Amino acid sequence: MTDNESAVLLKRRDEGIAEVVLNRPDKRNAFDDVIIQQLISTLTEVNADNSVKIVILRSEGKHFSAGADLGWMRRMAENSRQENLDDSRELARLMNVLNHLSKPVIGLVQGAAFGGAVGLAACCDIVIATEKSSFCLSEVKLGLIPAVISPYVVRAIGERQARR
Repeated sequence: MTDNESAVLLKRRDEGIAEVVLNRPDKRNAFDDVIIQQLISTLTEVNADNSVKIVILRSEGKHFSAGADLGWMRRMAENSRQENLDDSRELARLMNVLNHLSKPVIGLVQGAAFGGAVGLAACCDIVIATEKSSFCLSEVKLGLIPAVISPYVVRAIGERQARR
């Protein structure tokens, strides 16, 4: 992907269907601060468009999303406390925008949905996943708490399943 290509595509189909597409298959659709901003912007645009009746959230490539981009996470380790808080707030804003979209959202999940991608799926109204899809809150293996996405995940799968 070149610098001028978008990591998030908006494809409009007939009958009021808008596809929001993660477009970084070479990075397993992992997201960083730029993609978070592009998703917020695209979802806000779709939400304001009265011709859109339904939104499909999907991705290009073998995997839905590997969650946070490791390069971004490494850069975040060098950020100030305030910069990290700002990044977390933008991820929270993304989840809130998606969760409160005024149109139904269908998530199409193939391959891996790890970390924050589980949060994206949890914010969708309906998720359709392939038999080979896998969902994982992988950040816990690194000692990180999925605090931003947890409320959405717990609501989507139930408290008992979340505890398990």
